[in-house]
Amino acid sequence: MTYGESLSSWLRLTLIPGIGGETQRKLLAAFGLPEAVFSSSRSTLRDVIGDRSTRLLLDTVNEEAVASACAWSKGQGQHIITLADPDYPQALLEIPDPPTLIYVRGRLELLNRQALAIVGSRNPTPQGALNAERFAAALSDAGLVIASGLALGIDAAAHRGALASSGDTLALIGTGIDRIYPARNRELALEIGTRGTIISEFPIGTPVSSANFPRRNRLISGIARGVLVVEAAMESGSLITARLAGEQGREVFAIPGSIHSPQSRGCHKLIKQGAKLVETAQDVLRNCAGAPHRRRVWLWCMTAVRHPINCFH
Repeated sequence: MTYGESLSSWLRLTLIPGIGGETQRKLLAAFGLPEAVFSSSRSTLRDVIGDRSTRLLLDTVNEEAVASACAWSKGQGQHIITLADPDYPQALLEIPDPPTLIYVRGRLELLNRQALAIVGSRNPTPQGALNAERFAAALSDAGLVIASGLALGIDAAAHRGALASSGDTLALIGTGIDRIYPARNRELALEIGTRGTIISEFPIGTPVSSANFPRRNRLISGIARGVLVVEAAMESGSLITARLAGEQGREVFAIPGSIHSPQSRGCHKLIKQGAKLVETAQDVLRNCAGAPHRRRVWLWCMTAVRHPINCFH
């Protein structure tokens, strides 16, 4: 089987509406590669995922979506990386729900470099934006890849700080990789796609949806050794990312601010809950020196017949 045929099978599996990540992982754990899934009998599949999901799996026609994604992957600097691919981010294999495949624009080598996520308010204070940019530059100079979500505010400042230094930055987005959101970050996204890396788990053409950003947040924390929250109000989505980081066994850092600033209250809450208070880049680097705490690891082990199995430890 050629690479193109194999990729088509992975895409066919992930582009069926109603067959989500949990069902996909059940199928891969039971049958191995997607080709084996689709060559299995209806009754065998039904025993694993039930009748409704089996009907969706076998009766859905999605050739156009598969062909469109395959065509996209042939563009310059554009890649589709599956769970069985050696370039798949190893850090994401440690989280309970790794995406079956990811769409990547830019430098593949950054996917498996040690990363730190920097997140925060979309409406930061001038000092908060400056802190994000300076911390990102310093931590990038120290060898960390800076991960964030390409949002306005702290995210954008963190990406810019990394680009001003080494250029090693990962943008994990909540739309299809062919979309740029928000539009105000278009030039920034184009620069990251050239000098850094943009990652999405969502199919080509996926529009903006508020439901997709919590899913995106788990990848921001999952791909990193830790998460640094620069500024966050009490209702900030950055607190979701910090919570996910804790659940994934990552370090959580927070920069304190004025007790009078609403944009500092989320950080103060995190510090009260056990996040590490950060004043300098060295505070982060000292805590990133050791191995990350592992809670659950997905290993895709290839046997002599190249059949992936799912192992836990």
